[in-house]
Amino acid sequence: MRKHIAAGIDIGTHQVKVVISESDPGSDKLLPRILGTGTAESRGLRHGYIVNGRDTAKSVMQAVAQAERASGAKVKKAYLSMGGVSLQSTISLGSVAISRADAEVTQLDLDKATALAERNIPNAQTINRKILHTVPLSYRIDGKLVMGRPLGMKGNKLEAKVLFITCLSQHLEDLIDALSDAGIEVVDVVASPLAASLVTLSKNQKVAGCLLANIGSETVSIVVFENNLPISLEVFPIGSNDITNDIALGLKVPIEDAETIKRGGLTTAQISKKKLDEIVSARLSDIFDLIEAHLKKIDRNGLLPAGIIITGGGAGLAGIEELAKASLKLPSRVA
Repeated sequence: MRKHIAAGIDIGTHQVKVVISESDPGSDKLLPRILGTGTAESRGLRHGYIVNGRDTAKSVMQAVAQAERASGAKVKKAYLSMGGVSLQSTISLGSVAISRADAEVTQLDLDKATALAERNIPNAQTINRKILHTVPLSYRIDGKLVMGRPLGMKGNKLEAKVLFITCLSQHLEDLIDALSDAGIEVVDVVASPLAASLVTLSKNQKVAGCLLANIGSETVSIVVFENNLPISLEVFPIGSNDITNDIALGLKVPIEDAETIKRGGLTTAQISKKKLDEIVSARLSDIFDLIEAHLKKIDRNGLLPAGIIITGGGAGLAGIEELAKASLKLPSRVA
């Protein structure tokens, strides 16, 4: 049988990453085979949104060209992983009368309840925004929670609780235009925190309840899972670059030396280990305070048995696991 080749592109504030993979429909293996990857420094972005589309397109072309050389395949279409501060999630409810005369729930009823939940999202949360993902979280029939699949069950009223993950339409259009300028057609778009969860979290973690935190250069994105479903997603405009800036100011060193110090490298600058730890811990505490406030907002603080899993460029900072554990009162580990 014919093998399928697909490409994925992640446009982060620090790096553009490209992967080209191959899947064989006739193989028993579920995972695709990686043919080639490419990376390039991101240009023209700020907090995940584009400020200079031409520069972003050049970064995409550099990363794609590297992946094409490594794989021997040409990229014309790709799946886009989208991050940035414009991502957010909201939960909405929709209820409908079950349509069939015998009161049996059909797919049409589920679709109607989901569509009504979408219409019930407050206008302030939908204006200038596009829905990327629609995730049904739970169903109720005549007020009783359905455990499992509602199709085929009977009742009079169906209620759906649905998570919608959205982004600013303008930011998405700018990203798609940048890829178009690089000669690439976007097949589909996925929110980058969800994309990261597919390769970082196990099913057991997502069923028990966990939080995946990606500490990027200019943003921190989090997604909370429970019962194997995402129940909340949020992005904060703070990242590891803020730690670099704090080190530069606190230790009075050039920004390049501050970045090297943050990564554990050696510089000619004389630094106080104690003061460095205080600077890094203070900024990380700010990040974990934001995460804790969000968990309180959704009533999950201290209630995620699988804890927090930390990824991204900032995950390599010394002592980050212990600080997360103390701040959030949750099990903590680096992915």
